[in-house]
Amino acid sequence: MYTPLDIENKKFSKQMMNGYSVEEVDNFLDELTADYEKLYKESNENKNKISELEANLAKYKNLESTLQNTLVMAQSAADDVKKVAQQQADQIIREAQGTARQQLTELEQQITIKNKELEDLQKQFDVYKAKMESLLISQLELLKDVNKD
Repeated sequence: MYTPLDIENKKFSKQMMNGYSVEEVDNFLDELTADYEKLYKESNENKNKISELEANLAKYKNLESTLQNTLVMAQSAADDVKKVAQQQADQIIREAQGTARQQLTELEQQITIKNKELEDLQKQFDVYKAKMESLLISQLELLKDVNKD
C-alpha cells in the first residue's frame, strides 16, 4: 500500500518525445486507484462502525441513566416503606402503651373497690363477732341464773 510520502516521491522515467512513460503512469495510477479505493471502503466501513458504536453507546448511556433513575426510585420507595413501617410501629407502641395505662388504671380502681369491700366486710365481721360475743355472754348469764335458781 502506498503512503502519502511514496506518492509524493514517485518519479516517472521520462521518454524523449512524450515526457513520462504512459504505461508507467497508468500502472501507478491503477495501483494508486486500487489503494485509494481500498482505503475509501475501509474509511466508509469505519465510519459506519463508528456510527453504530456511537448509537450503541448512546443506547447504553440511556439504559444506564434509566437504571440509575430506577435505582434512585427504588431506594426512595424503600425509604418510604421503611418510614411508613416505623411510623406504624411507633403508632402500635403508643396504642399499646395507652391501652396498658388504661388497663392499669382500671385494675387500680378495681383493687381500690375490692379493698373497700374487704374493709366493709371486716367491719361487718367485727360487728357480727361483737354481737355474737354479746349474745353468748348474755346466754351464759342466763344459764348461770337458771343454775342458781
